[in-house]
Amino acid sequence: MYSKFIFIFLLLLTSCKGVSQEKEISANAEKENFKVSKTEAEWRAQLTDMQFYVLRKAGTENAGTSELLDNKEKGTYVCAGCNTPLFESDRKYNSGTGWPSFDKEIIGNVAFDVDYKIGYARTEEHCATCGGHLGHVFEDGPSNTTGKRHCINGAALKFVPKKE
Repeated sequence: MYSKFIFIFLLLLTSCKGVSQEKEISANAEKENFKVSKTEAEWRAQLTDMQFYVLRKAGTENAGTSELLDNKEKGTYVCAGCNTPLFESDRKYNSGTGWPSFDKEIIGNVAFDVDYKIGYARTEEHCATCGGHLGHVFEDGPSNTTGKRHCINGAALKFVPKKE
């Protein structure tokens, strides 16, 4: 008899849908009145599936999959949703995490929130112009500069090379 209850309990426990990587951004975008605001259909038409997942649903791309991870060109990393400049290439470094990492953002173009999606507080970063989710910032960056590690999804970014 007890084994049936335990089985049912475990079945219910494992059947719950986890949504820790899915967060509605569009509700936040309306609430915060971002300069660039679009419907979900407009965002879907403009962005790739991965860009939409990361920027609008606060998803995370797999480590090591971004084409921008090993980019060493000079230029600016901009929001893939609205082209707002977010990070300069001279602030990029290899953190060994598998995501493009920067020690400093372009002040005023990146906004911050706290999220508890994985059970503890993390500082989430989003584009200050369109509200798109970028990644998170941590306090384990290079100690010889800012000490910050802006761990950013490459799918949230586009790279604009510096014109010489």
